[in-house]
Amino acid sequence: MQIFEMMGKNDHEQVVYCSNSESGLRAIIAVHDTTLGPALGGTRMWNYATSEEALNDVLRLSRGMTYKAAVAGLNLGGGKAVILGDSRTQKNELLFRTFGKFVDGLAGRYITAEDVGTDVRDMEYVRMETKYVTGISKALGGSGDPSPVTAYGVYVGMKACAKEKWGSDSLRGRKIAIQGAGQVARYLCEHLYSEGAELYITDIIDEKVKRILETVKAYVVKPEEIYDVDAEIFSPTALGGIINDDTLPRFKFEIIAGGANNQLKDENMHGKKLMEKGILYAPDYVINSGGLINVSNELEGYRQDRAMKQAEGIYEIVKKVLTISKEQNIPTHVASNKLAEERLRRIGGIRKIYSGYSTFSGRLGELSTM
Repeated sequence: MQIFEMMGKNDHEQVVYCSNSESGLRAIIAVHDTTLGPALGGTRMWNYATSEEALNDVLRLSRGMTYKAAVAGLNLGGGKAVILGDSRTQKNELLFRTFGKFVDGLAGRYITAEDVGTDVRDMEYVRMETKYVTGISKALGGSGDPSPVTAYGVYVGMKACAKEKWGSDSLRGRKIAIQGAGQVARYLCEHLYSEGAELYITDIIDEKVKRILETVKAYVVKPEEIYDVDAEIFSPTALGGIINDDTLPRFKFEIIAGGANNQLKDENMHGKKLMEKGILYAPDYVINSGGLINVSNELEGYRQDRAMKQAEGIYEIVKKVLTISKEQNIPTHVASNKLAEERLRRIGGIRKIYSGYSTFSGRLGELSTM
């Protein structure tokens, strides 16, 4: 009953537990909402301490995907998957092909892609067992790594925040602290450095930091010290939950705009506290929606120029969210939630209307044959 209660809290439609002793697979797939279309969301591989922790994460992430697709204007629902394991030592072909069979069993209700701990090669293994996968290599007709489009969306969203905060969207000379040095952070740093921003970067893996320093100049700080950097903008691009009771009092930042999912440890409490402190927060699922935009384009025949053009629209979406927040005096995450929920209600209502017509026509057909 506890699982049903957790699902009911945010109206999740479906949770699938996947287990296979031969491959060692332990995974959870969560489908949150399919009002707008099939649920699309990446597969995260992480060394969770418990299955309960994994369930909590996949439920939060899948809900975020619903809102992300809705605000971005995509005809997709929200879903997510997590594989319990160490992505540095436990990945192999059998694991992902087995996972692909479970995805295929959902018959298109869930479409997967890469996420933290998984990559294009892993998705190609999944594709050997199911067509319901995106984020595959360009050689196979996919879009490849979605990080460049995600990073570009974060970049333009950050500029929209700067415009609201300081009256200009120029980031030249702005001090920006970036948490995480993965693929999204690498491309984001290149955009920011090209514009003349002063960068501070960190990651728990030194090799990732060194790779970024090959293309940009940046100050390197220790992972725990990133919250204390005297910068104007903080860009979380690693894991979620980093805006919390412990870190928030340390912030000197004026803007938070990053690519990580679920940045607020407690959405309502910490979103409100950011507003009270005068910190402008770009809701994570709005500003980082470029990755979803990118892989969704595979469903229509991928073109990177089209994906980048759509990601450019994140600038106007962020501006709209900030305008609603200001006019209604509500936290920015509440404003973006309102936008998403309004679209879900509107499209859900339309579908109910058409469903009603379909049922009525069917009954008339039955009557006509009597």
